Amino acid sequence: MNFQRSAGVLLHPSSLPGPFGIGTLGREARNFIDFLAGAGVGLWQILPLGPTGYGDSPYQCLSSFAGNLYLLDPEELRALGLASDEDVEACRRPNSGSVDFGRLFAEKNRLVDAVWERYKAEAGSRGARTAPIETFSALEAEFAEFSAANAFWLDDYALFSAIKETQGFASWGKWPEGLRRREAGALAEFAKAENDRIGRHKFGQYLFKRQWDALRAYALGRTVRIMGDLPIFAAYDSADTWAHPDLFLLDEEGRPIKVAGVPPDYFTATGQLWGNPLYNWKVHKAEGFSWWISRIRATLDLVDILRIDHFRGFVDYWAVPAGDETAAHGRWEKGPGFALFEAVEAELGDLPIIAEDLGFMTPEVGALRQRLGFPGMKILQFAFEPEGDNSDYPHNYERESVVYTGTHDNDTSMGWLESAAPAAARRALKYVGGRRASFAWNMIKIAWASPACISIAPAQDLLGLGTEARMNYPGTQNGWWTWRMAEGALNPTIAKLLRSLTQTYFRASP
Repeated sequence: MNFQRSAGVLLHPSSLPGPFGIGTLGREARNFIDFLAGAGVGLWQILPLGPTGYGDSPYQCLSSFAGNLYLLDPEELRALGLASDEDVEACRRPNSGSVDFGRLFAEKNRLVDAVWERYKAEAGSRGARTAPIETFSALEAEFAEFSAANAFWLDDYALFSAIKETQGFASWGKWPEGLRRREAGALAEFAKAENDRIGRHKFGQYLFKRQWDALRAYALGRTVRIMGDLPIFAAYDSADTWAHPDLFLLDEEGRPIKVAGVPPDYFTATGQLWGNPLYNWKVHKAEGFSWWISRIRATLDLVDILRIDHFRGFVDYWAVPAGDETAAHGRWEKGPGFALFEAVEAELGDLPIIAEDLGFMTPEVGALRQRLGFPGMKILQFAFEPEGDNSDYPHNYERESVVYTGTHDNDTSMGWLESAAPAAARRALKYVGGRRASFAWNMIKIAWASPACISIAPAQDLLGLGTEARMNYPGTQNGWWTWRMAEGALNPTIAKLLRSLTQTYFRASP
């Protein structure tokens, strides 16, 4: 696919400001879209939207298809008559600059419980209602339509989530044998006893999709497209692995035989041990890659452009024996290569995909990306660390690439400058021009001026923030993904400056 010259801002919805302890899909998200439109920026890049589990990482979701209910906007639920004033007020928290996921877990579950109870009472009522009858008639019809259209993943996810609740949120590998092995009798007995609980999980997913679709329509109405993110691997503790164990390399007890990671790299001396179960690619191929086709189709029903994380894993991936404490002793094994994308394209057509091809790349990875016509990625920070010329310098970019001043895995530009080796910092300042105080915006300017078809900066760089605003540090487990933007931080002055760059370097959206 031929991508037009454009610009974007990376900001996960959880990092938006607002009064509910986390960014939501409501007013602040629309305000951010208005900011982008006013700045002539046509792309909003987000991280994966799935429900997060232990560690709060959006790259370790409980489902490859479901949405994160933490992002539900209580105000919009109240407008539908599904949440009371008390329900909304119970969710209000001052914006401390970070997300308290532990507290949020309890508060959002209480909100969804209350909404579900109100929906059941109103939908089944034959008397007075707190909302117009047309509203609930439409909700009932939409919910039924959503449930039917998404049954291929929703039924398993709702069942998985309901069981997980009754098991104290333990990983599915620790459930009673009948439920863990998905024995028909055990599942039927559970579904009968917990039908209401299962229904609540389905309804929560319907509400997420309803709010997300409205937000995406708002963005498209302002010529802002959303770039989503697809992790290559699924989490072990997920509905995907539990419902489709044959698609993963698991032993007879459902435990991973090998897990995913990367060898020693830029971030860690012993490699990164992700822990995700590896795919049984022989089974995927025998099934015509149907699970992957469904996954990509479902994600592109949410976003306009798709970034595939860890693209090289489709050529070869680092397989670590389960139980190893680091990724140092893994080995490379062959992925599905072109066959997977050939099957996807045959079913879904030419797709707007960007390949994350960072780290140590082989000629085979580059050849696959070019054969598929997917733009690759460049990280501007990486250019200045080697002493000599290299492919991360903008003067070496090909048009079919996407340049980032940094991603969610990097420090902010200002944070990088402060922690970089003195020689690297000097090279960076000399290349981008300007003083230390203006380094973040100089980086944005250089990225915007580059030949790359798409240039993206994290919101933290627009604000000139330091390491305190870093989103993630690869290879570490806890304490990340919490950063939130302050109210009013992206002000008209920043919008004006950004618009000047998008216009000067011919990246402005219509």
